Amino acid sequence: MMDQYASVTVVSTACNYIMERPEKFTHTYRTYVKLREHGSLDLRFWHSNAIDSTWDTGSVARGGAFGGEWRIEAAYVADGGEVPQGSVVPGSQVRVTFDGGSEAKAVAPGALFWSDPVKIDLPEGHLLAFTWTISSETGGKTVPYNTEQMLVTAFDAPGACADTADAGGFAPSENLLVLPALIASAKPVRQRLIFLGDSITQGVRTRRDGYEYWVARIADGLGSDYGVWNLGSGWARAYDAAADGAWLNKVKRGQNLGTPTQIVLALGVNDIDIGARTSDELLTDLTTIITELRQNDPSVDIILFTVPPFNFSEEREQVWRRVNEHIRSASLPGVDRVFDMAALLSQPAPLDHRLRPEFMSSEYDPHPNGAAGRVVADAFLAWYLGER
Repeated sequence: MMDQYASVTVVSTACNYIMERPEKFTHTYRTYVKLREHGSLDLRFWHSNAIDSTWDTGSVARGGAFGGEWRIEAAYVADGGEVPQGSVVPGSQVRVTFDGGSEAKAVAPGALFWSDPVKIDLPEGHLLAFTWTISSETGGKTVPYNTEQMLVTAFDAPGACADTADAGGFAPSENLLVLPALIASAKPVRQRLIFLGDSITQGVRTRRDGYEYWVARIADGLGSDYGVWNLGSGWARAYDAAADGAWLNKVKRGQNLGTPTQIVLALGVNDIDIGARTSDELLTDLTTIITELRQNDPSVDIILFTVPPFNFSEEREQVWRRVNEHIRSASLPGVDRVFDMAALLSQPAPLDHRLRPEFMSSEYDPHPNGAAGRVVADAFLAWYLGER
């Protein structure tokens, strides 16, 4: 039963880009992920062949667009060891199959599917290595993936070498996270939390393999009895989710997996920035998202975050202020609770639209760093567990 499965990693694999090549290809991708459980594991991998959120202006990748036709030639899980180096522990590879035992899988545009269950023993402190060879018989747009800064270590290689245990032929991947949409474990959980947000939720600009962004730290604080699915996506906007396409449907699928579900919404920065939305437009999009989720499951618990400071100025600063004032004072219909992330990260008024300098990921980049992740997570855990 699918309701036995819950996300087993805090790494977001939301797709905000798509492979576009002039001719057919065969390529292998190996990614190292820290799981929230170890020992004997029963895993399944869920796939969604669509783009979740819009990248930049949407000229290449727009939220809700389907991927193309491609094929999984082979897929394996393995013990990736304690340090990701491109190889896997010899003899630890286990084949991932589909549709009751098939070693390959043809993937149609917009396809949604699970792998078969796969069992692996992963020692404490070791990483899971997921390796697959993907091919396409045509050029053009094919495989959706995530192109933001790498938060985990990954390697890729030309050709079909998914079954190779050593690192020969593999080169480090940059801005290229190619993974299934959900890595799930068959373990009962007391609560499911789904975090829907942008690059700040995803954890962009924090250390690679550091797991120091706020969603990761919250998951650590809650423990593995809580299933945490991070759907943060770089450059994502509320209107991507409000369109009720692939991205929001992931949230709905998470709701339908069973066990009480809570959804944390942390959107708005990119709507105000590159999306150039007015405060009314952004609040309307957030209301649409909440309404859709409530219609899918009236019992769902929805937590809405205020929009974090992102060093906006002029009209964008005013939009940021109006949106947060509304969220704090009246919230939105269907919201159960509001968590004020902005207040934790902002400079003192009247510069509260600016991120505190110690939380900047660089002198010019207002993406919150790992120190900010700790502050947000500690405050959230105290608030969340206190509320319970």
